[in-house]
Amino acid sequence: VGLDVAKGESQVQAFLEKKKPYKRSFKVAHTIEGLESLHQYLREIEDLTGIRPPVVLESTGHYHTPVVQYFEERGYLLIIVNPLISYRAKSSSLRKVKTDLIDARHLCELYYKEDLEPYK
Repeated sequence: VGLDVAKGESQVQAFLEKKKPYKRSFKVAHTIEGLESLHQYLREIEDLTGIRPPVVLESTGHYHTPVVQYFEERGYLLIIVNPLISYRAKSSSLRKVKTDLIDARHLCELYYKEDLEPYK
């Protein structure tokens, strides 16, 4: 699951496997209600696949902190990507458009391409 984190909200895109997106992308607020709805979505994916999905997001200073804290407490594998790595991978793409939807999808694709380290 890729999260493009911004101030107060995240764009969410999930993949079931490489090049196989799951449902449509959507936004979720960084509130208890918003994070609970995202948690329900992650449980839906887990029920479907039998695997707890990892969550991939860019380091965004402090904007990603509530998301990390919420899902770390619930035992999810979090992968926080250095923005320089993400930017370098994006710049190799032919599409230079910057949108939250494309960035969330890109983080999912990055999970399959790069050898990313889990957040500790």
